[in-house]
Amino acid sequence: MSENGQENKTIELPVSITVRELAQTLEASPIEVIKTLMANGMMANINQEIDFDTAAIVSAEMGFEAVPIQVVEEEAIEEVEVPLWRKKLEEEDLSQLERRPPVVAILGHVDHGKTSLLDAIRDTSVAAGEAGGITQHIGAYQIEHKGRTITFLDTPGHAAFTAMRARGAQGADIVILVVAADDGVMPQTEEAIAHSRAAQVAMIVALNKIDKDNAAPEQVKQQLADIGIVPDDWDGDTIFVPLSATEKIGLEDLLEAILLVADDLEILANPQGEVFGTVIEAELTKGRGVMATLLVQNGTLRTGDTVLAGNSYGRIKAMFDYTGAKITEAGPSVPVSVMGLSDVPKAGELFNVVESEKAAREIIDNRQLEAGRKEADAESAASLEQLFARVQAGEEDELRLIIKADVQGSLEPIVSSVKDLKSGGEQNIGVKVIHAATGRITNDDVMLASATKSIIIGFNVDPDNAAKRLADSEGISIRKYKIIYHLIEDIEKALQGMLEPVEKKILIGRAQVLKVFPSGKYDQVAGCRVESGEIRRNAKIRVLREGKIAFEGGIASLKRHQDDVNEVREGFECGVGLKGFSDFQEGDILESYVIEMVSAV
Repeated sequence: MSENGQENKTIELPVSITVRELAQTLEASPIEVIKTLMANGMMANINQEIDFDTAAIVSAEMGFEAVPIQVVEEEAIEEVEVPLWRKKLEEEDLSQLERRPPVVAILGHVDHGKTSLLDAIRDTSVAAGEAGGITQHIGAYQIEHKGRTITFLDTPGHAAFTAMRARGAQGADIVILVVAADDGVMPQTEEAIAHSRAAQVAMIVALNKIDKDNAAPEQVKQQLADIGIVPDDWDGDTIFVPLSATEKIGLEDLLEAILLVADDLEILANPQGEVFGTVIEAELTKGRGVMATLLVQNGTLRTGDTVLAGNSYGRIKAMFDYTGAKITEAGPSVPVSVMGLSDVPKAGELFNVVESEKAAREIIDNRQLEAGRKEADAESAASLEQLFARVQAGEEDELRLIIKADVQGSLEPIVSSVKDLKSGGEQNIGVKVIHAATGRITNDDVMLASATKSIIIGFNVDPDNAAKRLADSEGISIRKYKIIYHLIEDIEKALQGMLEPVEKKILIGRAQVLKVFPSGKYDQVAGCRVESGEIRRNAKIRVLREGKIAFEGGIASLKRHQDDVNEVREGFECGVGLKGFSDFQEGDILESYVIEMVSAV
């Protein structure tokens, strides 16, 4: 009963609820709920979660009786982004499809034994009597186990794996997540899990180094279970295999697990169908020219075929298997090294066989024309503003974020707060955190953002120089914050379509004018030495004279030893010409800066 004698209305509440959600349930304003919490000695913000008992006290003071909700958890069904080669496979004659060997990638934290495991599996296969042995490294190899073939991508590390994902390919069917039993879940372990989940591939956990005295496999299982990777012997759906790569313990069990998972998957191909697959790696070599490792995923690749991969093409002059033996054809799931391409293709490019080199050149011309159109249409592939515009157009149904913070104490409340945000209205757009971790923003974060069409949020952290350059080239938006409230507010505004971009000038380099040279009839260029950072061709420049800004604008030319360059770093000299300004004086300071979208802090 309430204080006025009327019977309280009954409401159902979950075990935990945010202040915002409780206010909506009580049909009260969030301010009222926060005031009631304060009166009961609890400070909370609008996005903070409170437990059932606290929510029940607030509800009672507002005339409601709270009872625990009976939650029936439904399994979330996510729409899988189908890789390009699978889409192409759907066009094949179903009656011609056959099972092909599974393709396995090995990911995990540095020093947890990825390379040792690959070597151990390969050595075991060679010791078992493989003819010829391993004579060259081509980025992939095959083994036989109980009469069945398994293909391993010999490119440990999630960066290479995600490069394939970012370009619409998916080289692996199964991921082996290597976790050291004496070290447990580490930052790169969590990154590898995020990349595997984004790629929607099956996962097996290899608990490595169980021979170590300080190995604690049960503790590691608990760590993984806490982040959603639950072992099969704990009623989960992920197979865990304890092993030691150095002592060659548990390798048979791992191979059995791979075949078991492969039997549950639809790993099919048409050996007689259209030839296509993925570029694993490529390099320019002396004597042989471009050597590219290709993983055939459908059809049968033959010597003499004309291959097109991205903007690289050519007629295959010679083909070698992973042992270095010369072969004339390769079917589905077979990795081969080929000679004959005109240029070095990127890892992760989808390749296919075309009629002739002339046809390949026509396709490349059309691709370049289309790429030029897309570049003209949009400067950035992913920003809060553009992502929301795509949401409004029905092209996206969620805002995807990669969050990096300085410390765990900041990361947890940020992730907890943004996960609860929704736009409301008919579309009710939500936020999906693709990956969250502490530390600087790296190349891996940018590649993952590119692969998943996400934006990167940095809280008290900056991107390193390599990540900045990659983000610029990939068109990935990096937004930086120092106050959690501003971060949450911007995401809320983006969900409601009200976010206004805030520009901030970020200094990236500083140079001093040593000498002024004539250039043309009236213009002059500045001969400079870069004192710190770098002067970048596509950045902006401000000219400082006696502490005051004499000019601010764009760079017309950037040269080093008469050669046009894109950037000049600290300690080097260069010539700088500016658009609309040539009145340089010796001693002027040139500051190079870029404009980034940040919170108004």
